[in-house]
Amino acid sequence: MSRIGKRIIALPEGVSANMNGNTITVTGKLGTLSLDKNPVIKVNILENQITVENTNTEKRNNKKSSSLHGTTNANISNLVTGVSKGYKKEMKIIGVGYKTKLVGNALELSLGFSHPVKFEIPEGIKIEVKKPTEFSVSGIDKVLVGNTAAKIRDFKKPEPYGGKGIRYTDEKVLRKAGKQAQ
Repeated sequence: MSRIGKRIIALPEGVSANMNGNTITVTGKLGTLSLDKNPVIKVNILENQITVENTNTEKRNNKKSSSLHGTTNANISNLVTGVSKGYKKEMKIIGVGYKTKLVGNALELSLGFSHPVKFEIPEGIKIEVKKPTEFSVSGIDKVLVGNTAAKIRDFKKPEPYGGKGIRYTDEKVLRKAGKQAQ
């Protein structure tokens, strides 16, 4: 039995959850998110808490259903956190002449290429530019926020010699020593 799957998910004040077939819908002050679950997993919604149960008792499929048990619990927990608090990734750009700005519904990045890189902001994501070299990616869907931040980081990953590139604010980049004259 999954230890993570046995956790009880508490619903904060102002957050409600509903079941419709195999779809769980969580609504809060920031918006609404839904999740399609596997029929093997049973979700119980009480007054202010959600529990997840594994209904499969067969031994040969127990490993898969046990992993689905924990994954479903974690995904529902992410939905509850997303609609109540939201998710945010802080990022910074390091390099001479590297900068960013918002242009309409796009993020324009100057990263030392011969042209500026334009990134269309997906729906459900908010990008806030604090300084030309610092910005944040926020939203209610944890997966969408993480994927968007990773796509932006992929334009110019931090390199190990000069440390230039796009990185998360809390990311540590291991620096390598350059060539030395003898």
